[in-house]
Amino acid sequence: MIFHFSDYIYCNKTPQLFMENTNQPQKENIFSNQRTMLPNATAVLVLGICSIVFSCFFVGAILGIIGLVLGAKAKKVYNASPAIYEGYGQLNAGYIMSIIGTCLGGLYLIYWIIWVIILGTASASIWSGMGS
Repeated sequence: MIFHFSDYIYCNKTPQLFMENTNQPQKENIFSNQRTMLPNATAVLVLGICSIVFSCFFVGAILGIIGLVLGAKAKKVYNASPAIYEGYGQLNAGYIMSIIGTCLGGLYLIYWIIWVIILGTASASIWSGMGS
């Protein structure tokens, strides 16, 4: 935006603002010191932490899978242009925690499947023994 001081100071008029290139998207300067945060890095970190915390429920595996999908997309974005993004360490930590949470959630699911099979066979043997 351009502000003309001469109109305001000397003529005592209201300042006029002119917009430049409002219809065109702004290009990012890859040589500037300001780097943008990697998209979904914080979301992947939160999902990774929640997948570990809630891995004793079935929610942990679902959160871990969502974290893995978002993390893979964000890694592709980072690998395309690593100079303009920051937060790769946060993304990587969340991605690793999503892997751990998904594995723990899968182990918990296997545990419950085995537990149901054991209870099913035990109850079937009890009911078959009562009929004799």
